[in-house]
Amino acid sequence: MLAIGEYHTLKIDRDTDPGLFLTDDDGNEVLLPNKYKPETFEIGDELNVFVYLDHEERPVATTLKPFVKLDEFGFLKCVEVSEIGAFMDWGLEKHLFVPFKEQAMKMREGERYLIFCYLDELTDRLVGSNKVDAFLDNSQLTVEAFEEVDLIVANPTELGWNVIVNEIHKGLLYKDDVFQKLHVGDRLKGWVKKTRPDGKIDITLQRPGYRSIEPNAQELLTLLELKGGFLALTDKSSPKEIEREVQMSKKSFKRALGNLYKQRKVDIKDNGIYLKKD
Repeated sequence: MLAIGEYHTLKIDRDTDPGLFLTDDDGNEVLLPNKYKPETFEIGDELNVFVYLDHEERPVATTLKPFVKLDEFGFLKCVEVSEIGAFMDWGLEKHLFVPFKEQAMKMREGERYLIFCYLDELTDRLVGSNKVDAFLDNSQLTVEAFEEVDLIVANPTELGWNVIVNEIHKGLLYKDDVFQKLHVGDRLKGWVKKTRPDGKIDITLQRPGYRSIEPNAQELLTLLELKGGFLALTDKSSPKEIEREVQMSKKSFKRALGNLYKQRKVDIKDNGIYLKKD
């Protein structure tokens, strides 16, 4: 049987009234309904399709691209709430079901939620869960300090934001390290600031230590160019002014500014920073 919730590259085996039957090298087959048939094709052509269960719980292929697949996180919109649970728009005709027991909070139609898509072993159906912590594991960390990682913003806390690290681990982004607006479901790059003996991970959105100097200097240089070669900031500007204008901490800003000054790319005057002309 073809794995549910995954993409497969399959060969066209035969054309029938309901659609094309596609097969893999082991002889497993699945129907691609007529609505998804390519305009032109030949028997033996290969197609990349997504396999899931249709409204009658039968495996079916589609050329549509879902917003999330098996064992992935997605930020999905709730389109219906019934007496058995919620249904999410994940880009396919049949909505993704989220049972009440898998809702961290009671879902409401029209709202968006962070969802993990998994296979229910009892029913062999793809379902969603909003209890994302249950699908994260920090018992054996696969990241280390200063490593660049992929992040998904999970939820705000008193300390900052919980984030999903590489879709495997749970990390914490402290509010003092946030210099931009964040929203649940945002995907962005970050760096591991520190790993702790208890398995906790501290995350930053800027390269830690000296590693942040060059990228931040480039960002500052780009901003200067966009602003016509002048920024009304200096190393004496307040942290709030700097955060508002360049989305950096004052410490990171001073490092970046010093880097550009050493490279003779800027002049620093009492009223601000000037981009040097070539």
